[in-house]
Amino acid sequence: MTKTTQRFFESRPESVAEARTFTAEALTSWGLLDQGDDVRLRVSELATNGVLHGTAPGRGFLVKLDADDEAVRLEVHDSRSRRPHPRRPDDTDTAGRGLLLVTALADGWGVEDRTPLGKIVWSSFKAPGGTAA
Repeated sequence: MTKTTQRFFESRPESVAEARTFTAEALTSWGLLDQGDDVRLRVSELATNGVLHGTAPGRGFLVKLDADDEAVRLEVHDSRSRRPHPRRPDDTDTAGRGLLLVTALADGWGVEDRTPLGKIVWSSFKAPGGTAA
C-alpha cells in the first residue's frame, strides 16, 4: 500500500528547514527512520533549488512524498520550467553542489514537466529490501 503526503511551502529561505521537518515527521510516522537523514538532505537540496531558482515571484513550492514497500519517492514541484542540471563547481565555490549530492545519494532522480506550468524534480530511494523507481 502506498503512503502519500504533501505540503505547500512559501518561497522563502525558512521554508527549507520546514520542508526538512515535514519530511522527517512523515518518514517517522511511516516507520522509515533508516532513510531519514538521506531523504532530509535531498529535500533540503531540492527545496533550496526551488526557492532560489524554481519559483516565480509570489509563488511557492510543493513537497510530495510517496512510500511503499519498494521505494520512497520525493518530489519538489515548482512554477518555473527551467530544468536543473548538475554543475561542476570549483573547489573554492560556495554553491553549486546540491544536485551532485542528490545524484550521489539517490537511487534515481529526474525532472518532469508539470501541468499547467513548472516542473517536478524527483528523487527516489530504495526501501530496505526494495527497488527504486
